[in-house]
Order: sequence, then structure tokens, then C-alpha cells
Amino acid sequence: MSAVKSTVERGAHALQSQHQPQPKTNVDERVGQITWFKKLLGRPEFASISGALLVFLFFGVTAGGSGMFNLDGVINWSQVAAYLGIIAIGACVLMIAGEFDLSIGSMIGFSGMMIAIPSVYFHWPVWLAILFAFAGSMALGWLNGYLVIKTRLPSFIVTLAFLFILRGLTLALSIMFANRTIVSGIGPLAEHDWLAALLFHGEVGKDLFQSMASAGWITALDNGAPLVKGIPKVIVWWAGLALLSSFVLARTRIGNWIFAVGGDANAAKNVGVPVKSVKISLFVFTAFCACLFAALQVFDVGSAAADRGIQKEFEAIIAAVIGGCLLTGGYGSVVGACFGALIFGVVQIGITYTDINSDWFRVFLGVMLLIAVLFNNFVRSRVTEAR
Repeated sequence: MSAVKSTVERGAHALQSQHQPQPKTNVDERVGQITWFKKLLGRPEFASISGALLVFLFFGVTAGGSGMFNLDGVINWSQVAAYLGIIAIGACVLMIAGEFDLSIGSMIGFSGMMIAIPSVYFHWPVWLAILFAFAGSMALGWLNGYLVIKTRLPSFIVTLAFLFILRGLTLALSIMFANRTIVSGIGPLAEHDWLAALLFHGEVGKDLFQSMASAGWITALDNGAPLVKGIPKVIVWWAGLALLSSFVLARTRIGNWIFAVGGDANAAKNVGVPVKSVKISLFVFTAFCACLFAALQVFDVGSAAADRGIQKEFEAIIAAVIGGCLLTGGYGSVVGACFGALIFGVVQIGITYTDINSDWFRVFLGVMLLIAVLFNNFVRSRVTEAR
């Protein structure tokens, strides 16, 4: 009888213990909880996205009814942003690896001449001149990277030298062949060239925009043609390059190598990362972006000029810094760099829709650079501080 009683008591005790709250387990005090705001601050593109929203808000108030946000206005500032965004992507990825390329702007002018002079004066097929320009610019990018690695000189010094070398060559060649600083006549040749027409000249989606104009969805001219013929190919290139570069950085081993090289090149080398190959490849990629800029611009304008690309290297670096890239390397975001370029495009075109003097644009660039550097340093110090 006593055995049965003790069994019942144990069952009742077990049942009661199931309904009692269990004691909390000890939480390791070394594991801290990160708030959502701190996670947001840790994203390199946070500053540029916030800045873009503020810029849109500003022009929405000051120029909302001026046509800036009509379809043609959107295409205008998007096209400006796309040109800068292409070279900003190259500058961004290179800065993440801890290097700079100050020859981007001069490479734009020189690449344009490599397309225009053979086509106009040597009567090369335009597609062959395009391939020649890309091969030549990427070879110069390889030389930049090789000299930086071989001599161990700062990339700032090596590429600054090429800034003057390429700008001087561009000016000399244009005077030699055209007797002036502009080589024109490439436009009609490009219209009948398969490679130029396919990749660099004209717009995408012309039939769609014509259909929308016929249906009255977008503005049409008196002859029924749409005011906006399509999406300029520079915008398509920008979007495609941004998606591809973001994927490589975030999802591939090469992206890990780039961040590792920029964070600590010696440590990356010790764990087997091919530091030299990574850096040289990124210089080649930056030169490719500069040549792509030049090709799109040459076929859009119909000419090449010796002064094309002046100060574009600084604008690309500013866009990358606004996008979250640190000057010390190892940190940054292609998405952020693209939003930095978008800010430039919106401000540069948006000023023309307001009563603000356009001379203030350069002041804005300098202020944005200073604010971005200070903000990035603040964010990094807060995110990496001891918990």
C-alpha cells in the first residue's frame, strides 16, 4: 500500500513540475545583442542611401513641379548618374582592395581617341577599333597594377603619373591627326556598325516606348513618336555591371579575396590569397570601366575629345567614399557607390530645375566628401568598438 502511495506522489510531483516555469538558463555575457539600428549603421551603403533620400526630398520640394521627375527628366539625371556609376564601380572595388587609380579620367579621354582615330583616319571597321580600345586600355590597367606590385610604390603615385602621361598622349595624338583637340565623324560610322549598334549606341526598348506613346501613357511628339525613345544603353550597362559586381563581392571566393586583400594584404597572403593577381586584375577592371565609359560617350556624342574625363577620377572616388568605402581599404559596397553616383546625377541635373546657381555643384561635392568620410569613420568606430 505504501509503495502505491509513493508512486502516486511521485507522479503528482512530476505533473506539477511540468506546469511550473523552468528556470532561465544562463546567458553568456560575452555574447551581446545587436540592435537593428546598429546593424543598419554597420551597412556600408547606409550613408549613401540616406543621402539619396534626402536629396530626392529636397528636389521634390524645390523642383517637384518643374518636370524634373517626368519621364524625360528621370532619364536625364539617370543617364548622368549611370556614366559616373560605371567608373565608380571600378573605383569602389579597387578601393576595397586598398588601392587607388587616379588615371581613370585620363583613360576615358585616351580610350575615346583609340576608338575615333583608327576609325576615322585609318578607316578601320568600328568594331575593330572598339576591340583595340578595350585591349589597349586593359593592357595599360595591367601595367598600372604591375608597377604598383613590382615597385611597391603607392598606387596614388603610379596612377598619378599615368594621369599626366595619358592626358598628354591624348592631346598630342588629337593634334597630330585632326589638328585640333576633337576628332569628329564617328557618329555616322557607328550607325552602320554591328558591335557599336548592339552594345554602345542607341536605346533599349524602343518598341515598348512607342507602344506606350501610342496608348497615351507617356508623352508623344506631334508626329506620334515618343518624347523618350527608350532606355539609354549606358543605364543598362550600369545596372548590369552593378549587379554582377555586387554578386562577385558578396557571393564568390574572389569577393572574399578582395576584402581580405584590402583588410590586411600580408595576412591574406599568408593564408593563400593570390594578392598580386587580385590587385592587378582590379586595375584591369578599373581600366575596363573607363573604356566602357569612353565608348558609350563617343557613340552618344559622335566624337572624341582630348578633354573628356577631366576630374572624373575624383568624382568616382567621391562616389565610392559616399557609398561607404574606407580610404584604408577592406570595407565598402558597390550598391553604396551606385547610390553615391545617383546623388551626383540628381544634384547636377536637379540644380538646373531650380533657381540655385550651378556653380555651387562643386561646393556640394566637397561637402559631401567631407561628411561621408567623417560619417564612415564614426560608423566604423561605433560598430567595431568593444562590446
